[in-house]
Order: sequence, then C-alpha cells, then structure tokens
Amino acid sequence: MGFTRPGPSRRHPAAARGSAGGLRTIAIFEAAKGALVLVVGLGLLSFVHYYAQSVGEEIVRRFHLNLAHHYPRIFIDAITHVDDSRLRLLALAALLYSTLRFIEAYGLWRMRAWAEWLAIISGGIYLPLELYELIEHATVVKAVVLTINIGIVGYLIYVRRHQLGHRDKSKPA
Repeated sequence: MGFTRPGPSRRHPAAARGSAGGLRTIAIFEAAKGALVLVVGLGLLSFVHYYAQSVGEEIVRRFHLNLAHHYPRIFIDAITHVDDSRLRLLALAALLYSTLRFIEAYGLWRMRAWAEWLAIISGGIYLPLELYELIEHATVVKAVVLTINIGIVGYLIYVRRHQLGHRDKSKPA
C-alpha cells in the first residue's frame, strides 16, 4: 500500500472555503450577464429579414416615446443603418461574449484559479472605459456599474493574493 501524495489541486485549499460564497455570488452574476447578452443576441437574430426602421418605430411607440425627441431619434437613426449581415455579426459577438461569461461562471462556481484570473482580466479591461464614461457623462447607472465592477475585481484580486500567500506559507522552509 503505497501512499501517494496528491498532485497540485486546481481548487482552493480547505482554508479558502470562506471565499466560496463570494466566488459563487460572482459566478451567478457572470452567468446572468451571459444569459442576458445571449437573449439579446437571439433577439437580434429574430430581426433578420425585417425592415428594421419599422421595428424600431414600433418599439418607440410601445414605450410611449416621442419620435421627435433626441434619444428616440438616435435609436431610430441607428437602427436604420443595420442590415442582416450586421445583425448576424452582432448576434455572433453576443454568443461569443455569453460563452466567455458562462465559462467564467463555471470556473468561479468550481473555485478554479484560472477562472479568477480570467474574471480579473476580463473585468479589469472595462474599468478604464467605464471610468472615462463616468467622467464624460456621469449618471447613477454608470456609477453603480463602475462600483460593482471595481468591487468584483478588487475582491478577486484579494482572493488570489490570499491564496498565493497561503500557498507560500504552506511550503516547507
């Protein structure tokens, strides 16, 4: 009966299980973002072969918006320049984005270090842009999104540093 020492674990050590709740909360959040973007992408595909301007005008009417106002007009102008190939391209981008979010969510749920790094990098990429957008035109929504993303990235950096520190302390001197 030979006892073999287990190889390096891809999961966090038992001491880090306190971070499981936080990682799983972030995993649910990332999966929800992926699902939302997937639904939007599928919605875009449903507009293929339709006259986009009439669909846009119907959306504006359903929400009781005035076509003469600035923002509804921007929406209508933007939707008139969308053709089938652009809709398919946007739907493909939505599929790729949601796939990345689902993979990230799976890894975070399973407490995998690679998923934490993926979340740190993919969340950190947006922070400068979100900060710029907030500075250019501050809104409550932009401030909330930036705060949530800073919180998520900061928490994941904390968890990674804690894990790296715990691993270094467990090595024999």
